[in-house]
Amino acid sequence: MIREGTPQDIPELARLRTVWTAEAGLDVPVDPDFASAFGDWLATNPRTFFVAESPAGSLIGMLNLMVFERMPKPGKPLSGWVYLANVFVLPAHRNAGVGGALVAAAVDYSRRIGAARIVTSPSPASKSFYARQGFEPADELAVYRF
Repeated sequence: MIREGTPQDIPELARLRTVWTAEAGLDVPVDPDFASAFGDWLATNPRTFFVAESPAGSLIGMLNLMVFERMPKPGKPLSGWVYLANVFVLPAHRNAGVGGALVAAAVDYSRRIGAARIVTSPSPASKSFYARQGFEPADELAVYRF
């Protein structure tokens, strides 16, 4: 089941982030305070999460959205755009449509709030996934790299 995340999901979101970090080959120390730190981060960095929940009730996938509201212009309706990030599905549930269902929920949400576009910064490994979801390469954004 795909649904919007709630504050009650923070411990499970932190668990997914830990699994993701380990899968990326990074050292993951035992950190009993990580769920609390994750919740603190979320409180100061608001995101909309969509989660995939197993029939047993545990989270098996997630993504988050940050909504950027554009500065108003006289005579124009308010608008904004959405940055989609951190799509992750547990390995045992990949290639079963979970990631696509998460992205579809994010697209539906973005349409409902009247977003002008959704952007993401795909890794080389995820470019084909995003292409299958309808994302196209973009030329209109500029990047300043440090």
